[in-house]
Amino acid sequence: MTGVRIAVLLPCYNEAVAIGQTVTAFAQALPQAAIYVFDNNSSDDSVAVARAAGAIVYSVRQQGKGHVVRRMFADVDADIYVLADGDATYDASAAPALVSAMLDGPLDMVVGARKSEVEAAYRPGHRLGNLLLTGLLRQLFGRSFTDILSGYRVFSRRFVKSFPILSEGFEIETEMSVHALELRMPVGEVMTAYAARAEGSLSKLNTFRDGWRILRTMIQLYRVERPLWFFGFIALVIALVAGLMGVPVVLTYLETGLVPRFPTLITIVGMGVLSALCLLTGLILDTVTRGRQEMKRLAYLAHTAPGMTR
Repeated sequence: MTGVRIAVLLPCYNEAVAIGQTVTAFAQALPQAAIYVFDNNSSDDSVAVARAAGAIVYSVRQQGKGHVVRRMFADVDADIYVLADGDATYDASAAPALVSAMLDGPLDMVVGARKSEVEAAYRPGHRLGNLLLTGLLRQLFGRSFTDILSGYRVFSRRFVKSFPILSEGFEIETEMSVHALELRMPVGEVMTAYAARAEGSLSKLNTFRDGWRILRTMIQLYRVERPLWFFGFIALVIALVAGLMGVPVVLTYLETGLVPRFPTLITIVGMGVLSALCLLTGLILDTVTRGRQEMKRLAYLAHTAPGMTR
């Protein structure tokens, strides 16, 4: 790792109980790394505790993890970025293994897949939601990770600087995963321990509210990244419904030569036009998406792989 600039990025919101411990743990695990804490409007002593532990502290006024990560990726300059929550739940001692996996690849993202023996650390609702969302991502994009919602990740510079973050909250991890999959980046996973939160530290993740936001983000990303499939599916459903509605009309016409259900016929024609418009929309947006992906790919290629020089 000699000559490689490593930055540890720790989002923080009311983590005075754990942030000092987290900073110290990562400083011991990666002594050559710069430790950054990005505070998101904490009302406790998180900022003072982080500074006392030796971290470089920034403040982010827009509330939400997505806004925090956007500032992190924009403001910090490094070759390798280690992202973890500031609540002491992620195993800092695993950071060297994640960084080594990136350099050995070389890879552009390494996910610290969570494994916990403590029930309180990884609640059943979170486990089930993660399993369902991970499976859905695999169905939509063809590939996935073991733990798409893990907040413990290592990134290359070319991942960070080619990633146009749009998320505002906890759906940021899903957007990261899709970005890597769509640009066909080399990625990997390393199993890491996941601990219960420190006493007095509360989880900001709401199982149902944030689960719905993640699901909605996944569908929106599918619409943006795979518009032909998305709008093509809608076009197919509309065409099938129109076809089923049209069966009685056609049979009546063949038997009597009349169309007594004229309003139904008008509805069927309208649905046929709508189906064609959906398909055309998908074709047009697919061309736009390919151009946008090419631009992101060029931004990605503007930076060297981790540990390599030009």
